[in-house]
Amino acid sequence: MDEFILYFKMGLNHVLDFSAYDHILFLIVLAVVFSFNQWKKVLWLVTLFTIGHSLTLALSAYGILKIKGDLIEFLIPLSIFITGVVNVFTAKKSSTGKENTNLIFAVFFGLIHGLGFSNYFKMMIGKEEDKLFPLLEFALGIEAAQIIIVLGILFIGTVLQSFFRVTKRDWILVCSSIVIGFAIQMMLDRVFW
Repeated sequence: MDEFILYFKMGLNHVLDFSAYDHILFLIVLAVVFSFNQWKKVLWLVTLFTIGHSLTLALSAYGILKIKGDLIEFLIPLSIFITGVVNVFTAKKSSTGKENTNLIFAVFFGLIHGLGFSNYFKMMIGKEEDKLFPLLEFALGIEAAQIIIVLGILFIGTVLQSFFRVTKRDWILVCSSIVIGFAIQMMLDRVFW
């Protein structure tokens, strides 16, 4: 049980670490297009990201997949940037297409984000024979942290839209634009060529 708690906390802290805020930024631009009454899609959003993240983490941990770290570190903010830009350009359109696009982004970009953490995870588990359980425990921690962040985003969006009469379009535009600004700076800091 101690090992479960250890890896669960590592997964939780991996996402909730404000010094490595790329996960949080990505979750903001993914979740900003949703509302509480779409809880099933929101649950899929979080789960798809965790699946993508865990899949590449597992492939890397077992030595099946190896990709240059500099490239991945650049692709992470690029994925955040792309998601934010799509949100901005589709903010006026009907919400269904936007939400479905973000579900696709969740799994696809989850694959990239998982690679970004793979080296640290490999060091964390060392030469342990059993990598599956630490991976699953870590993934559960990631899932819990993502639910916390997404619920926070949904709560803030609901408060702003219900009590301060901020339109959903404006909520999406402002949040996505702020995140785009952060993503651009992160991309400039991580240029690998």
